[in-house]
Amino acid sequence: MMKFVKNFRNDEDGAVTVDWVVLTAAVVGLAIAAYSSIQTGATNMTANTGDFLDAQVIGGGGTLSGPPSSP
Repeated sequence: MMKFVKNFRNDEDGAVTVDWVVLTAAVVGLAIAAYSSIQTGATNMTANTGDFLDAQVIGGGGTLSGPPSSP
């Protein structure tokens, strides 16, 4: 039984697995933080682009009465 306990204590395979789990969790956490930051900016930019396009007049129905004057 003592031999089993000594071998279990010296075995480092589990420690490497724990390291990978912690590193993976950190990477996932950073990805979620970056995604939320990018999502907010992309949503605002999409709304601003939509507002700009809604304000545009299509078909030349403007108020010009003739060709533009030259300077």
